[in-house]
Amino acid sequence: MGRVLIVDDERGIRDVLEVLVSKEGHAVTLAASVDEAVRHMGSEVFDLVITDLRLEPDGDGIDVIVASRRMTPPPEVIVMTAFGTRERAQRAISEGASFYLEKGPHFAADMRVLVAQATNKRRLQAENEQLRRELVEKYSVGGIVGKSPLMREVLDIVDRVASLKATVLVTGESGTGKERIAKALHYGSAQRTGPFIAVNCGAIPENLIESELFGHKKGAFTGADEDREGLFAAARNGTLFLDEVGELPLTLQPKLLRALQERKVKALGAVEETDVDVRIIGATNRDLEEEVASGRFREDLFFRLNVVQIDLPPLRQRREDIPLLAETFREKYAREYERDVKSIDAQALERLLSFHYPGNIRQLENVIERAVALSTGPVLTLRQLPSEIASAESVPTRVFNVATDAPFPDEGIDLERMLEDFEYRLISTALEKAGGVKTKAAELLGVSFRQFRYKLGKYEKRKG
Repeated sequence: MGRVLIVDDERGIRDVLEVLVSKEGHAVTLAASVDEAVRHMGSEVFDLVITDLRLEPDGDGIDVIVASRRMTPPPEVIVMTAFGTRERAQRAISEGASFYLEKGPHFAADMRVLVAQATNKRRLQAENEQLRRELVEKYSVGGIVGKSPLMREVLDIVDRVASLKATVLVTGESGTGKERIAKALHYGSAQRTGPFIAVNCGAIPENLIESELFGHKKGAFTGADEDREGLFAAARNGTLFLDEVGELPLTLQPKLLRALQERKVKALGAVEETDVDVRIIGATNRDLEEEVASGRFREDLFFRLNVVQIDLPPLRQRREDIPLLAETFREKYAREYERDVKSIDAQALERLLSFHYPGNIRQLENVIERAVALSTGPVLTLRQLPSEIASAESVPTRVFNVATDAPFPDEGIDLERMLEDFEYRLISTALEKAGGVKTKAAELLGVSFRQFRYKLGKYEKRKG
């Protein structure tokens, strides 16, 4: 049952309500003034507050309602009065009261009904919140949410390799959550108590990146006024996350290879190497195999980084995860911005499901953050969504009309072989249009690079 705070400056009313509410099985706390009510709300959690609208001498029921809104979570509120007016009722409701009751002949019976409605509503809210938390926990690893088959496969790999010290390469489009995967691997490992240091290899000027990663000694170059520890050393006993590792210049790649092989680094200007016990996780949105083939990335370094590969699917290929992700972001930003946003309406969710998200999860998170920031009530609607999403009609599709007027042969067909031949022609055409760039061909076909590579390999074997 619930916990109920009763606020009234008349002792007789407090006593009557205490008996009435206690008989329904609820725990009751009494307050005779606004100040006393506020003190109780500061130290206890209540499911329901029942307050008189007129309180002497330090305020009125509106002050109690406002104070109740500051509780987490805020309780249901019933306001009662012997001097009811439409304006006062509207004010109480606008401030957050759930019910407004005038004292009269049927006061006790009406109050009993309202108390039951309010506490049942609160119980259902708590149950729904618990179910939502269980759902998120069920479909998440290390803060990564996903119930789609593609993401369950990813999360299974994360779960299996997190405790190992193996080097991992995380691939996928921008915004798919590569750093979240890296953090999940770190915090699931024995190195979780050590530092997690992330560096964007594409954001550091080429003439500074060696010093940034490996450090330098005083006098090693102009401006090196003191010894400086590099990120490899700073991440010792922890994890170094090399984001956009495909952007590393060729001249630096041999030194990174040695650091991975020997677990030793040599600072610029140093004579001796230093041991570093650090786990390396790389990430890229490039096809490193193509980079190797074009001579822009060392093959031996690729193999050393790619001990375990985790390929993150784009959001458009895991649409069943969108409601779960949207709900997670709604809760996050409602709490962060202190907004009483409890849900996303069905029409808005339908539009969210229909959008193609070129920016992937990062874009969806920005959309929900914006919606919460612009919210004016407890439910997010189309009005808070960007126009390009609010006006979306359906999931974009790219479908060929393969129907022909040719009669169906009497002897039948080999459907599986025909579908394979058609799929192979599409793959070949996409590769041709992409100028041989596999990542671009995969994008043209609307599949992940891993799926594309698997299918291409299968057909190349058949051809051979």
